[in-house]
Amino acid sequence: MASTSAPPINLVEPGLYSHGDPFAQWRWLRANDPVHWHPPGELPGFWALTRYADVKDAYLDHETFSSARGILLRPDEHGADPGGGRTLALTDPPRHRMLRGLVDGWFTVRSVRALEAEMADIARGVVDRALEAGGCDFVTDVAARVPLYVICRMMGVPEADWEHLYTLTSQAFAGGDALTRRVAHLEILGYFEQLRKARAAEPGDDLVSRLATADVEGAPLDPRDVILNCDNLFVGGTENTRIAAAGGMLAFLRHPDQWRTLVDDPSLLNSAVEEVLRWTSTATHIMRTATRPVTLHGKRIAAGDRVVFWLPSADRDESVFDDPDRFDVRRRPNRHLALGFGEHFCLGSMLARVELRLLYRELLTRAPRIALDSTPKLLDSIVVNGPERLPVTFGR
Repeated sequence: MASTSAPPINLVEPGLYSHGDPFAQWRWLRANDPVHWHPPGELPGFWALTRYADVKDAYLDHETFSSARGILLRPDEHGADPGGGRTLALTDPPRHRMLRGLVDGWFTVRSVRALEAEMADIARGVVDRALEAGGCDFVTDVAARVPLYVICRMMGVPEADWEHLYTLTSQAFAGGDALTRRVAHLEILGYFEQLRKARAAEPGDDLVSRLATADVEGAPLDPRDVILNCDNLFVGGTENTRIAAAGGMLAFLRHPDQWRTLVDDPSLLNSAVEEVLRWTSTATHIMRTATRPVTLHGKRIAAGDRVVFWLPSADRDESVFDDPDRFDVRRRPNRHLALGFGEHFCLGSMLARVELRLLYRELLTRAPRIALDSTPKLLDSIVVNGPERLPVTFGR
């Protein structure tokens, strides 16, 4: 029977995700209040969706639940998201489909497979350096580098600049004070502005060239839209995979029997990657804005209300996943929502899966004995969840 005694509910406290137990709150909400009004504080009020079916249905109903006014909670005083209506993540059909159509050829199964040999070389080189050192911070030295180098290659970033962008992303997205993060992110935007100009003048076979020379509805894509979409692709192509790779390794370290199962039977690697994606569900929340009134589980959502999907909760829904709080590399079926659903299903989903598979394959064959070197540090964030620091040692 569902409990009627509610725990304190505060899903926007960053410390909950680094030092608390958000799953206890989500579990109670799924059972008792699946469409929960979260009152305003430093962030505006919103409706919290915590059940798998509700999140999936809302993803599909883009006419009611719009992305165009932003997909992340932000203080009202920050104003509208500058990418609203301009980027892949922050547009609704039909413009979303037009923008996606410009670049989705790069992320098909065929295209990713064509890049797989280069991606394997990148993963091997990253693991080489970590093994030579005997240990590392898995987040910054391994998990962050593989997806960043791959997306740099796809976007036409010269290899000489990869480390520069690695440094900027480390400052912009991996902790530190707000000013440092903002300055670093502005530098990333500035870098892509220069690259846009270069590729507009001399296009190559890369994603930035495609955007810089694109026409949408019979007109060139606005230069600001090019830059914002470059940033969207770059961040999307690096951060979620970084956190999933690191969060997955933390799960293996906390469930060593599952790592041993993979070492003994590498044929389980594909299902293990899906379980890593479900378990980590790295995008903690995704927001939509209601475009019209709608009633859900007896709750009246008004036009203009914010509606927030809590993906880690949906991916632990007891009605969908057997024993959902168990990390199981053999789990099948595994229809998680970690990569979104419907129109906004993650463009780089195939790329992320291949990157994770290649990285873990390198580690399984060359460093099957991985151990924590000290206590991990989790991110203080309501946006993405996972390790900020994961010190490990390697052995055979």
